[in-house]
Parts: sequence; C-alpha cells; structure tokens
Amino acid sequence: MQRTTQTLQILRKTGLVCALLCLALLAVGCTMTMRDQPRVDPYEPNAFFPKEQSAQLPVDDTVPYGDARTDDALYTGQVDGQYVEAFPFSITKEDLEYGRQRYDIYCAPCHGYTGNGDGMVVQRGFKEPPNLNQDRLREAAPGYFYYAITNGFGSMPSYANRIPVHDRWLIIAYVKALQLSQHASVTELPQEDVDKLEATQ
Repeated sequence: MQRTTQTLQILRKTGLVCALLCLALLAVGCTMTMRDQPRVDPYEPNAFFPKEQSAQLPVDDTVPYGDARTDDALYTGQVDGQYVEAFPFSITKEDLEYGRQRYDIYCAPCHGYTGNGDGMVVQRGFKEPPNLNQDRLREAAPGYFYYAITNGFGSMPSYANRIPVHDRWLIIAYVKALQLSQHASVTELPQEDVDKLEATQ
C-alpha cells in the first residue's frame, strides 16, 4: 500500500513536470511573429538578384494577375484617341450615392459641393479650380473627366493612385448628375418636383 502511494506521488510529480514542460515549449513556440520571419526589407541589398537590389521591377512582358487592362474605354476613358461619350458600365442610384461620397472626399475640397469651384481650400487662399457647371465642362464627355482624374489637369494632381478605376467612373456619374441638377429645365423635371416648385412661388 505504501509503495502504491509512493508510485502515485511520483506519477503526479512526473505528470506535473511534463505539463509544465509542454507549456514552456508552447510558450516558446508562440513567440514567433511576423518580424521574426525571414524576409527582405524594401531596398535592402540582396546578392541573390542582379545588381544586388532586393526591390525588383516586374518581369518584362508580364502583367500582374487580374491587371490585364484590355478595355480602353474603362481604363483610359478613350477609344481610338477620342474621349468616350458613354459610361463603360450601367450606373445605378446606389452608384450615384457612392459617387457622391467619393466626390465629397476627393473633389469637394477644391470644386465645392455644388461644383462651382468654391471649395474649402479655395476659401483658404488656394487657386480656384474650373467651375464644373460651365458650359464647356457640362458638354464634356465622361471620358474627358476620367482622363483628367487619372492624369491630372492644370494644378490638379493625378488621382490614379488614390481613386480606383471603378470609383473614378462613379465620381464622374455624380458630377454629371450634379451638373444636371444645376441646369435642368423645368420641363425635364418629374411632375411632383414641378408641383413643389410651384408651391414655393
């Protein structure tokens, strides 16, 4: 009986030691973080590559996966050197609302919420941008606006690295709706809106 008790005590101590050892091993194994993994930092010298540079350009004549830009209208706003007159995909009411949000973020600081070129940065002394409601821009093709957003125009920088392709088109759709809202004739309005106008006069 005494021997059995001693054996059980030894087993308990051994089990406790094993459990503690396992926990210690797990704790050591869990300390691996992203910074501890082998990697190449940007611009770090690396003898594996030509010129011993870790930063590499894409291989010649290759296209990153999912980036084959075969639709000129969608990605350049032009076809055969002419600005496209129509949007490369259909625009929904939800698209216009999203375009308004993007416009408010990226365009309104300069162009203003109505497109008149009186945004907050202009009020702080910066150069006034073109009024989006002037005849020349109201008659401009959507592709013209896409080209300007992508490549910049005058003192406006390129937004290609800030606004995704699809979002640029939605901003343009909202700009076209904004222009229409500032210049629509009464005959183009739905009857309910005409009734509201007449009620205010």
